[in-house]
Amino acid sequence: MKLSKTLFKRFFLFLVLSSAGVFAQQDAQYTQYMYNTTSVNPGYAGSRGHLSIAALYRSQWVGLDGAPTTQTLNLHSPIGYKGVGLGFSVVNDKIGPTSETSFDIDFSYTLYTSSEGRLSFGLKASANLLDIRFSELRQVSPDPILDGDIENRFSPNFGAGVYYHTNNFYAGLSVPRFLETSHFDASTLSEANERMNFYFILGYVWELNRFLKFKPSLLTKAVQGAPLQVDVSANFMMKNKFVLGVAYRWDAALSGLAGFQVSDNIFLGVAYDKEITELGNATFNDGSFELVFRYDFVKVNGSMKSPRFF
Repeated sequence: MKLSKTLFKRFFLFLVLSSAGVFAQQDAQYTQYMYNTTSVNPGYAGSRGHLSIAALYRSQWVGLDGAPTTQTLNLHSPIGYKGVGLGFSVVNDKIGPTSETSFDIDFSYTLYTSSEGRLSFGLKASANLLDIRFSELRQVSPDPILDGDIENRFSPNFGAGVYYHTNNFYAGLSVPRFLETSHFDASTLSEANERMNFYFILGYVWELNRFLKFKPSLLTKAVQGAPLQVDVSANFMMKNKFVLGVAYRWDAALSGLAGFQVSDNIFLGVAYDKEITELGNATFNDGSFELVFRYDFVKVNGSMKSPRFF
């Protein structure tokens, strides 16, 4: 049975009201998380070996007014001290009358475990600003408690992660936010606690021949009170230029990914998600889109250096 537009709008309004304090609790979701790994694991900061800047944009449930949108800008780099990496990111997440902006600083220290192996330990410090504009809601029975908007509700946090990689393999375990900060919950007119999100990432790059690489990868997120989220993807890189892949979010969505290494420094990527839930059958839901732009300050002497596939 398909959801009608009116029914879904009612559901969406209920989601906004019942989760007003929860939006700040859950980390933003990405299909192309592999281009925004520091948001998941601070141990990744500086691991590319040079200054790297990436911008991502995600529009979810295209066609529905007030649907979630996310903008992210991140940069990270090794610094002068051997083994030390630093990163900074800004994330703006908006859904309906709520918006949340997070500022993260990442620090990592890397140990050389072998000629190729690198084991990194990372710390993350975060500052979060939450806005809830109750004045934008069309209330059937106005509640005076919802008359006053919440503006720039500030909450600090911190997280940690461990990240290991070689030239072809990577794995990481992290908790980006440890503190269970309290936020306003409009459904109960009380406080709701932020929950810790546990992440595990894994990937391997096979060089099938001199022109083709294959990378399967896994992202698992666990949070108390929510279903386990599992993302699996398979990407191919051709001639160190073109990337094509597919991804599956367990019981949620199927995705297609594409990318192009425009130059030695510039990479462009796009992804499209199609919901496989009842929501995906709604005629006003055109799926979800992501765009990514990355600039690597890599110096190339002679022929082009083979680009990192993670």
